[in-house]
Amino acid sequence: MVRRTRAEMEETRAALLAMARKVFREHGYAETSMDDLTAQAGLTRGALYYHFGDKKGLLAAVVDQIDDEMDQRLQTISDNAEDPWDGFCNRCRAYLEMALEPEFQRIVLRDAKAVLGGSSPESQRYCVQSMQRLIGNLIDQGVVEDADPQALASLIYGSLAEAAFWIADGEESDNRLTQGITALNLLLRGLRRAG
Repeated sequence: MVRRTRAEMEETRAALLAMARKVFREHGYAETSMDDLTAQAGLTRGALYYHFGDKKGLLAAVVDQIDDEMDQRLQTISDNAEDPWDGFCNRCRAYLEMALEPEFQRIVLRDAKAVLGGSSPESQRYCVQSMQRLIGNLIDQGVVEDADPQALASLIYGSLAEAAFWIADGEESDNRLTQGITALNLLLRGLRRAG
């Protein structure tokens, strides 16, 4: 038996993830055959099982990868904003706008919800904690009304996640996005400290 190096193992894992993202995006989870996916990647089913356990494990890994990339994009919006409040609002809007992106819509908002129940609990906790830090800073700066940052973060994250599912679920996604952003603006306006 030939032992593979760590670099070869990582390369195999990366190839499987890249091919899964492509095939899941194009055909959806249910229509994806593991034999076809591994053949397109030039690998065996054994490699898939070794790295991900099964098809569901592969989907979970793809969702985690997409979630990480989305979080980096959202963090860049916050980090590059001249005004922290504007950065926070733009970050929330950007999340809803991502619901129109085909890969995010198909893999995360449709397939992952149906197969996995959504993103992993760890990913959800990370998102809430990230938002909690932003809200805590806005409270400290006197921009947002004094309230428990974790409670606000949980409510806002939950609202954004459900709105993204709603946007992705309809045939009128563009119209739903417009309605969602209008509702989000009303919600965010209520957080601002008067005066």
